[in-house]
Amino acid sequence: MIKFKNASLSEVSTILGWAAKEGWNPGIDDAAAFFQADPNGFFVATNDKNEPVAAISVVNHTADFAFLGLYIVCPDWRGKGTGYGLWQHAIGHAAGRTIGLDGVEAQQSNYAISGFRYAGGTTRFTGQIPAARSGEISLASDQDLADLITSEAAASGVEKNQYLRAWFLNSPNRTTIIYRTQDGLEGFCTVRKCGLGSKIGPLIARNASIAQQLIAHAAALFEGPITLDVPESAIGLSALCQRLGLQPGFKTARMYKGPFLPSSAEFFAVTSLELG
Repeated sequence: MIKFKNASLSEVSTILGWAAKEGWNPGIDDAAAFFQADPNGFFVATNDKNEPVAAISVVNHTADFAFLGLYIVCPDWRGKGTGYGLWQHAIGHAAGRTIGLDGVEAQQSNYAISGFRYAGGTTRFTGQIPAARSGEISLASDQDLADLITSEAAASGVEKNQYLRAWFLNSPNRTTIIYRTQDGLEGFCTVRKCGLGSKIGPLIARNASIAQQLIAHAAALFEGPITLDVPESAIGLSALCQRLGLQPGFKTARMYKGPFLPSSAEFFAVTSLELG
């Protein structure tokens, strides 16, 4: 008999292992930061041996906004209604909040059946560029947290306080760097080590020059290719990625169920496709 339940932190780590097998290339330290965002926002379906066979997250970021992700069904359990049953169970956790998601484009019609509306695409850019540390860039500190969270909220349309307080803490596998002048915070990004190379997200910058310096500096922190997930509204960052020789890969559809504030930031890469 299939049962639905909240996932533990160790089960979130298992789910991210599934995500790696799907080719999503999650960060090595993602589980703890994801879980801190909303410990009640991760769900699994278990079989009669109490083994997880499907997963989903519906993380409540604010009193008005939640984000859906990590929707994965083990291959042997696909096509049996297990995933959709878990979807229906988990989505109640949002309790009337607007829900966002970044889903594969092929599933747009299925998400639309559940009331989600298309709000634009996101393109993954990946490749290797010459690494170049900049003396104008420094490590973020605890004193920068409030500015970083406010800046990300202005770009993304929603403040994700719990999530980003964990995300912006520097660790051996995740680092946040900032570009600050006498005028204030001009740009920043977080780069994290993944199974293959590293991912940058979020990235927010005032202009292309600052964005390029942040990307080049981030590329020096971990070996291998770098990846950014760039909304189609961030036309400046998309153009910069192409100039740097980063290759566009798979695309996702950003969709919302309920009212939302679309991003209009020109140099912006999303924090993660899993939690927004």
